[in-house]
Amino acid sequence: MEIVVSMAIGVMGGAGVWLVLRPRTFQVLIGLSLLSYAVNLFIFSVGSLSTGKEPIVKPGLPADLTNYTDPLPQSLVLTAIVIGFATTALFLVVLLALRGLSGGDHVDGREEQP
Repeated sequence: MEIVVSMAIGVMGGAGVWLVLRPRTFQVLIGLSLLSYAVNLFIFSVGSLSTGKEPIVKPGLPADLTNYTDPLPQSLVLTAIVIGFATTALFLVVLLALRGLSGGDHVDGREEQP
Protein backbone atom coordinates (compact mmCIF):
# COMPACT_ATOMS: atom_id res chain seq x y z
CA MET A 1 0.00 0.00 0.00
CA GLU A 2 2.88 2.36 0.73
CA ILE A 3 4.26 1.88 -2.80
CA VAL A 4 0.93 2.79 -4.41
CA VAL A 5 0.49 5.89 -2.26
CA SER A 6 4.07 7.04 -2.83
CA MET A 7 3.70 6.54 -6.59
CA ALA A 8 0.44 8.51 -6.56
CA ILE A 9 2.13 11.33 -4.64
CA GLY A 10 5.03 11.34 -7.11
CA VAL A 11 2.80 11.34 -10.21
CA MET A 12 0.56 14.10 -8.87
CA GLY A 13 3.57 16.14 -7.76
CA GLY A 14 5.33 15.74 -11.11
CA ALA A 15 2.20 16.56 -13.10
CA GLY A 16 1.55 19.55 -10.84
CA VAL A 17 5.06 20.95 -11.34
CA TRP A 18 4.78 20.42 -15.10
CA LEU A 19 1.45 22.25 -15.22
CA VAL A 20 2.69 25.12 -13.03
CA LEU A 21 5.44 25.75 -15.57
CA ARG A 22 2.96 26.06 -18.48
CA PRO A 23 2.24 29.48 -20.02
CA ARG A 24 -1.56 29.54 -19.54
CA THR A 25 -3.11 30.61 -16.26
CA PHE A 26 -5.75 27.84 -16.18
CA GLN A 27 -2.99 25.23 -16.47
CA VAL A 28 -1.17 26.91 -13.60
CA LEU A 29 -4.36 26.75 -11.53
CA ILE A 30 -4.78 23.02 -12.20
CA GLY A 31 -1.07 22.46 -11.42
CA LEU A 32 -1.38 24.22 -8.09
CA SER A 33 -4.42 22.09 -7.26
CA LEU A 34 -2.52 18.89 -8.12
CA LEU A 35 0.42 19.98 -5.97
CA SER A 36 -1.98 20.71 -3.14
CA TYR A 37 -3.54 17.24 -3.48
CA ALA A 38 -0.09 15.62 -3.50
CA VAL A 39 0.95 17.44 -0.33
CA ASN A 40 -2.37 16.57 1.34
CA LEU A 41 -1.92 12.90 0.48
CA PHE A 42 1.63 13.01 1.83
CA ILE A 43 0.51 14.58 5.11
CA PHE A 44 -2.33 12.07 5.36
CA SER A 45 0.07 9.17 4.82
CA VAL A 46 2.34 10.45 7.61
CA GLY A 47 -0.44 9.67 10.11
CA SER A 48 -0.31 5.96 9.23
CA LEU A 49 -1.50 3.81 6.39
CA SER A 50 -3.18 0.97 8.21
CA THR A 51 -6.54 -0.45 7.27
CA GLY A 52 -9.02 -2.03 9.64
CA LYS A 53 -7.77 -0.25 12.77
CA GLU A 54 -9.77 2.16 14.87
CA PRO A 55 -8.47 5.71 15.32
CA ILE A 56 -8.82 5.32 19.09
CA VAL A 57 -6.98 3.19 21.63
CA LYS A 58 -8.58 -0.19 22.30
CA PRO A 59 -9.10 -1.23 25.92
CA GLY A 60 -6.25 -3.34 27.24
CA LEU A 61 -3.68 -2.16 24.68
CA PRO A 62 -0.88 0.31 25.40
CA ALA A 63 -1.48 3.85 24.15
CA ASP A 64 1.27 4.14 21.56
CA LEU A 65 1.31 4.84 17.82
CA THR A 66 1.33 1.16 16.89
CA ASN A 67 -2.22 0.68 18.20
CA TYR A 68 -4.06 3.72 16.86
CA THR A 69 -4.01 6.23 14.04
CA ASP A 70 -2.85 9.74 14.79
CA PRO A 71 -5.82 12.12 14.20
CA LEU A 72 -3.66 15.27 13.82
CA PRO A 73 -2.63 14.70 10.16
CA GLN A 74 -6.25 13.96 9.30
CA SER A 75 -7.41 17.24 10.79
CA LEU A 76 -4.57 19.12 9.07
CA VAL A 77 -5.54 17.64 5.69
CA LEU A 78 -9.20 18.51 6.25
CA THR A 79 -8.24 22.10 7.04
CA ALA A 80 -5.92 22.22 4.01
CA ILE A 81 -8.71 20.99 1.73
CA VAL A 82 -11.01 23.81 2.86
CA ILE A 83 -8.30 26.46 2.52
CA GLY A 84 -7.25 25.05 -0.87
CA PHE A 85 -10.82 25.22 -2.14
CA ALA A 86 -11.12 28.85 -1.05
CA THR A 87 -7.82 29.89 -2.64
CA THR A 88 -8.69 28.03 -5.86
CA ALA A 89 -12.00 29.89 -6.05
CA LEU A 90 -10.22 33.21 -5.43
CA PHE A 91 -7.59 32.43 -8.06
CA LEU A 92 -10.32 31.50 -10.55
CA VAL A 93 -12.05 34.86 -10.02
CA VAL A 94 -8.73 36.69 -10.49
CA LEU A 95 -8.08 34.60 -13.61
CA LEU A 96 -11.44 35.57 -15.10
CA ALA A 97 -10.85 39.25 -14.30
CA LEU A 98 -7.40 39.08 -15.90
CA ARG A 99 -8.84 37.51 -19.03
CA GLY A 100 -11.51 40.21 -19.21
CA LEU A 101 -9.02 43.05 -18.77
CA SER A 102 -6.16 41.81 -20.93
CA GLY A 103 -8.03 39.67 -23.47
CA GLY A 104 -5.74 36.68 -22.95
CA ASP A 105 -4.86 34.09 -20.40
CA HIS A 106 -1.09 33.90 -20.64
CA VAL A 107 0.93 34.16 -17.45
CA ASP A 108 3.21 36.86 -18.85
CA GLY A 109 0.35 38.70 -20.58
CA ARG A 110 1.59 38.12 -24.14
CA GLU A 111 0.18 35.74 -26.73
CA GLU A 112 2.56 33.50 -28.65
CA GLN A 113 3.35 34.68 -32.20
CA PRO A 114 2.91 31.98 -34.90
